Amino acid sequence: MSRIAIRYREKDLLAQLRNNNRNAFEYLYNHYSAALFGVILKIVKDEDKAADVLQDSFLKIWRGMASYSSERGTLFTWMLNIARNTAIDTLRVDAKTAGKIIRLDAIVEPEVGVADGWPRHALDMDVRSWVARLLPERRVPIELVYFQGYTHEEVAEKLSVPLGTIKSRIRKGLQELRCVFSTPELQLKIA
Repeated sequence: MSRIAIRYREKDLLAQLRNNNRNAFEYLYNHYSAALFGVILKIVKDEDKAADVLQDSFLKIWRGMASYSSERGTLFTWMLNIARNTAIDTLRVDAKTAGKIIRLDAIVEPEVGVADGWPRHALDMDVRSWVARLLPERRVPIELVYFQGYTHEEVAEKLSVPLGTIKSRIRKGLQELRCVFSTPELQLKIA
């Protein structure tokens, strides 16, 4: 069977997703599930549990599609954060039920590649080097939240800084990074 390749801009795909278009969600799952599964697996370290977390993540993505804002980042980054946070939440729940303590700084950042399903443009960006260029007051909270898995509250406590200040510093740092990583509308190929 031959497929006709159709190109959509990200905003067109988003419009279809927000209208609950089944084909758009199938496309989203088919093109991003491998990348998200790879990240989840490196956090939870169990394939069955990772599969469950992936399903939970896509349910959250589906239900939360109306809350996505392209002004805050790309669709892929938004989905990646949902998957990562869902995996970390799963670890926390498991730790509570098993009476274990999980050190979030022990979760290593995954080494990813095209084989893991990551889009090529995501691999070409050296995010850590750009984060390292931020002012320390913005860099440190961003590293703790996005690279080590701390919550905003935990960062505020760890740094002895008010929660509102931490959130403001992270927001300003992310705004600076958005300027660096903003690209023309991503062309998505839907088959």
